[in-house]
Amino acid sequence: MKKLFSLLCIVGIVAISNCTRVPENHDPILGIWAKTELSSIEGKSAGTVREEWIFNDVYLGRYQRYSDSELIFYTDFKWSEDNGTYSIIYGDPQVTDITVSLEKAKEPEVLTLDNGSVFATRE
Repeated sequence: MKKLFSLLCIVGIVAISNCTRVPENHDPILGIWAKTELSSIEGKSAGTVREEWIFNDVYLGRYQRYSDSELIFYTDFKWSEDNGTYSIIYGDPQVTDITVSLEKAKEPEVLTLDNGSVFATRE
């Protein structure tokens, strides 16, 4: 009887796990967005700092910062959309949470801050 109950439990778990599906997300923000800044000291180029935001379809993502092609910082983030405004909530307190808007009319597409300045561009 114990073996039959165990078998029924396993079959039940498999049946339930096969019935649950994550809905597909086709949000236009999905993909890689980046911002590159050149740093200079007294008119001389000191290097580049590149930031990347990778948005995936389950409302999660990865933020990465590079200095001269070397990874110096990364953290995960959650994102959500409300009437065309995207909130990015980082998992690390070193990075400030932010709200951006997607500008599709521009080429390449850009994420802008509330004041209209460019936050990142699509790769």
